[in-house]
Amino acid sequence: MSTAVKETPQEGGTVLVRRPGPRELHPVRTHRRRRALELALAVAVPLVLVLLWQLAAARSWIDDRVYPAPSTILADGWDRAADGHLWPDVWATLKRVLGGYAIGTVAGYALGLLMGSLSLVRAALEPLLDALYVVPKLALLPVFLNMFGLGEGSQIALVAATVFFFVWISTMAAVLAVPLGHRDAGQVFGASPWQMFRHVLLPASLPAVLVGARIAAGVAVLVIVASEQIAAADGLGHLIFDSRALFQNDVMFVGIVCVAVLGVVFSEVVRIAGRLLTPWAPRDRGRSQS
Repeated sequence: MSTAVKETPQEGGTVLVRRPGPRELHPVRTHRRRRALELALAVAVPLVLVLLWQLAAARSWIDDRVYPAPSTILADGWDRAADGHLWPDVWATLKRVLGGYAIGTVAGYALGLLMGSLSLVRAALEPLLDALYVVPKLALLPVFLNMFGLGEGSQIALVAATVFFFVWISTMAAVLAVPLGHRDAGQVFGASPWQMFRHVLLPASLPAVLVGARIAAGVAVLVIVASEQIAAADGLGHLIFDSRALFQNDVMFVGIVCVAVLGVVFSEVVRIAGRLLTPWAPRDRGRSQS
């Protein structure tokens, strides 16, 4: 509770007396304690799970040939990183993700802004894009392979197509959600189309757009890993699939851990960039809401 409430009987009724609680009296200290608790939970939960996994492998509760102990996975990953066998696959996946993400984000934002601003463009394109959106993006991989061949182009195009729809939907919805009063105020002051975009539509819609971009960052990693398992000669997805076929389960888990780390780091970079670009927007983490 943020305040202490005390009922004081009085003649003819009861008076409620409110006194400041710890949050009001010591806001900085309360915030630090809350952040320390959040950080402790964020570290403790995965650590406990890893320790349980290690214990299960050590006690033979699970078959360590199928589910190697975390210590085995860590040692193998360290060896592969030290001898240089891991980094080419990491770089292959990363460059595909970054290339496709950049193309899909720019295209999705531009079209979402256009469709959110112009009703005729939205009426013309929205049914077609809605139909394409529900198509599983991996189903488009053969199309991109026919267009770009087995090189990098098909992988980047698949990521770009996936990211495009997330950014397009979030951008169009964000622009449509800008209050009409904001637009009217801009028109009253004689704002040009560029000024309307710069001072009204952009600041009002950008926080929601960046949420979509952050979701797209995680999905981009998922899609490229699945694609690399089907049609690639390198990358983390290929490493996972190939090592599983060779029954090298420790290598397979090294690839899975690398994918998890890559996805978390990429998503976090997008989140931090969003906070820097939208300092006026509420933070999604690190501020107590209770």
